Amino acid sequence: MITKSIPSLFTIGNLMLGMFAIMMAFDGKLSMAAIMIIIAMLLDGLDGRVARALGVESEFGKELDSLSDVISFGAAPAFIMYVTSLNDLNPALAWTVTAIFPVFGALRLARFNVRPGIPGYFIGLPIPAAGGVLATLALFHNDVSAPFMIVATLLLSYLMVSTVKYPNFKKIGLPKKAVVGAPLVIVVAVAVAVVFPEQIAKLIFVLLALYALYGLKQNVDRLTARRRHRRRRRSEEKVYHSKNG
Repeated sequence: MITKSIPSLFTIGNLMLGMFAIMMAFDGKLSMAAIMIIIAMLLDGLDGRVARALGVESEFGKELDSLSDVISFGAAPAFIMYVTSLNDLNPALAWTVTAIFPVFGALRLARFNVRPGIPGYFIGLPIPAAGGVLATLALFHNDVSAPFMIVATLLLSYLMVSTVKYPNFKKIGLPKKAVVGAPLVIVVAVAVAVVFPEQIAKLIFVLLALYALYGLKQNVDRLTARRRHRRRRRSEEKVYHSKNG
């Protein structure tokens, strides 16, 4: 019974950190709020691996994970962005942009739960990555204009529900023996993040932004290849018709 509950404890920790992020953002502790999202990402990455390592995967765990993700990587990052960059704008615009992000995140999770994916890939930007980018991007609010933040928020929202393929790393499993050391890894990560909150958050932003842009580039490359293929076919058809016309 205790073994079956271990993955859910990681998931609940993820949810609690999402709530802490909202409260910290409300209190103006923006760097720490972003760090809460990053640590929540760590827990989110561990819960499934721990479940597979222990052989205790369950539908309950999957549903709890999705519900937690909506808060930690949907509502919390959107609120951080609203507090830092959007709250001085027209309320209708600011509220709409803020709400779109968790709504699209929920749609992304619902699709993920009911549709079979492609082995080795996620279809659409995973909500933890999107939430991580948004939460850490908000830390640059003094250097980046509000219109840019709006465009970035809407772009991340779109990428979550898009058909862009992103590589997943689920095949990188967690040995059963490593489960014991997982809490220590979390403690060390938390300690480093608390000591250097802004630096760590901005470093994570760079890594996550590269991941998001990688998938976008892949999609652009794929569309470009399709257009070239269509043009080639059209030119071949024209040549064929001219010879046989």
